[in-house]
Amino acid sequence: MGADSRPHTLERLRAGKLTGTKRLDLSCGLVEFPPEIFDLADSLEILNLTGNALSSLPADLSRLINLRVLFCSENRFTELPACIGQCSQLQIVGFKANQIRHVPAAALPPLLRWLILTDNCIETLPDTLGDCSALQKLMLAGNQLQQLPDSLARCAQLELLRISANRLTALPAWLLKLPALAWLAYAGNPMATHHADTPIRQIPWSHLQVQQQLGEGASGVIQQALWLTSEQQAAAVAVKLYKGSITSDGSPLNEMAACIAAGAHPNLIAVEGQIEEHPYGQVGLVMQLIAPSFVNLAGPPSLESCTRDIYQPGTVFSLSTALRLAGGIASAAEHLHACHLSHGDLYGHNILRDPRGECLLGDFGAASFYPTGISQQSVLLERIEVRAFGILLGELMERCESQGMDELGELQARCVQADVQARPSFVEVSRVLAEFAPPDKRDSL
Repeated sequence: MGADSRPHTLERLRAGKLTGTKRLDLSCGLVEFPPEIFDLADSLEILNLTGNALSSLPADLSRLINLRVLFCSENRFTELPACIGQCSQLQIVGFKANQIRHVPAAALPPLLRWLILTDNCIETLPDTLGDCSALQKLMLAGNQLQQLPDSLARCAQLELLRISANRLTALPAWLLKLPALAWLAYAGNPMATHHADTPIRQIPWSHLQVQQQLGEGASGVIQQALWLTSEQQAAAVAVKLYKGSITSDGSPLNEMAACIAAGAHPNLIAVEGQIEEHPYGQVGLVMQLIAPSFVNLAGPPSLESCTRDIYQPGTVFSLSTALRLAGGIASAAEHLHACHLSHGDLYGHNILRDPRGECLLGDFGAASFYPTGISQQSVLLERIEVRAFGILLGELMERCESQGMDELGELQARCVQADVQARPSFVEVSRVLAEFAPPDKRDSL
């Protein structure tokens, strides 16, 4: 018989029916931590208590000796529980959408890799955060931070940082020189940026005939629609209506502004216009409808992979397909940075591709405009994204059927090197990739 797939309930836990489970998911209006969870101490590795009414955890939580992952999002915590720091195996901690104001130094476990404190009320973080040498992902969007602890400069493994929608007035100099940082989102802070209103066509809601839903993400809902243009022709389009809540990346309204400012590029999803006169005042965009031949290049990271995308087993690319994918994304990134815009989430799971290697970079939820006035910051922000591209290029190369790509390997190594300033620009990356293409295809890369 296979594993028991029935939903976890408090009744089944209390009846001893969940003995030996490695993952426990309980969302049933809990106001207190069920002591029966300790009966699973010998096996429990993942504890998900999201969506309850908890405000505290037991002081002896460390009795869960194998606990690696703890999720307590959407509860009523006002402080990150100090007992978490005593859990010797705990690597992933998620307390999104609580009312947390205080993060004690004692609450940071020694093996912490991934900390999620999105959408809380945090004003300061402890200096001891810099002692978390294994930290790879730090998600702080939607708080009240006015500065980051300088000790974070010691976190040499930090790869993804989300600090959007806070109260930061500047990006600290040390932040842009972190050797592993590849995915950075900082929009929605009071720092001055290059963002300016970009002219865009206004499309009345009454000109759209909304059809089936195509997808839904943290920032909004995408539906297929018919757009009755001024020429009285019906065009098939996609409509994205944005939600107002804070996501792990930041504000959906910042995402919409970035989509508009990105402008036109063959490897970006085209924006046809902005919706006006919605009956409920929702904001949204009318966008290019993607052909069904396009699929996601990869899936998002797992709890185990932390910062690395998951590819379907057996995924293999020809050299020409890999080069076309890499060239298209490098060109799109070059275009964005020329617009003083950092994508912030340059990942395979945000790329759509077809069997020939044509590709589209999407999901601007983590996009941020450059701060104004400091050209050196612009250089470093681009080079941070170059590292993200280098990681992507490495993933393509690992799945490429061709051998003898030493020069491409050299480019990849330059993109991911620890010295941020020594990395190539996207202009250079695009040039080098074009040199790999056969002469008759160089113009199309």
